[in-house]
Amino acid sequence: MRILLAEDDAILSDALTANLQHAGFEVETAENGAVAEYLLLRQHFDIAVLDIGLPMVDGLTVLKRARATKPDQPILLLTALRDLEHRVEGLNAGADDYLTKPFDFPELEARLRALLRRAKPSAAAVQQVGALSFDRDARRATIDNEVVEFSPREWSLLDLLLGQRDKVVTKDQIAQSWASERPEAGGGRADAAPGSIEVYIHRLRRKLEPSGISIRTVRGLGYLLELDAAA
Repeated sequence: MRILLAEDDAILSDALTANLQHAGFEVETAENGAVAEYLLLRQHFDIAVLDIGLPMVDGLTVLKRARATKPDQPILLLTALRDLEHRVEGLNAGADDYLTKPFDFPELEARLRALLRRAKPSAAAVQQVGALSFDRDARRATIDNEVVEFSPREWSLLDLLLGQRDKVVTKDQIAQSWASERPEAGGGRADAAPGSIEVYIHRLRRKLEPSGISIRTVRGLGYLLELDAAA
């Protein structure tokens, strides 16, 4: 689950990021509204959390602009304002939910998961890339309608690469996405070591060969999932 967290309070942002990652989210942060708007309009996020009081471009403006191009994007607003007027303004602008600071993290997590559950009927459950059909909810993948078996680590890696298609995924991001998962049999912490990540990339490449999908190594940066031109 990929989340955009737009919060200009660095201490709060760091704390929320750590808690969200521990809860299984992949987190992209933005410290101002301009960055949040850029990311939200150009990348895929399962959900976005926007602070209303963002500098440069306020959260309500980011929300309204995002709604114009991404009407189904789940968005939750954060604010220190307690009055009803601002709460209503945010909801009328298109927010799916609203949380007033200060709050306890379990409440934020519960609200995010509730929004994700409600968003599922309108979101595409299956991604089709080349000959690959990837059903995250059913944990089922096929290539040319033939079921392909992936280990838990391979599945998680493919999910991450698909979620950031056309964007380089670093080894640190891969290790981070595996941190909250159980290691595979005989793996342990060594599973997330750079050498082990390369092994999983190699295995995934071999399984994806018939699909027209390739995983390119970007030297010094990470990996990039691409669709072959002939696919």
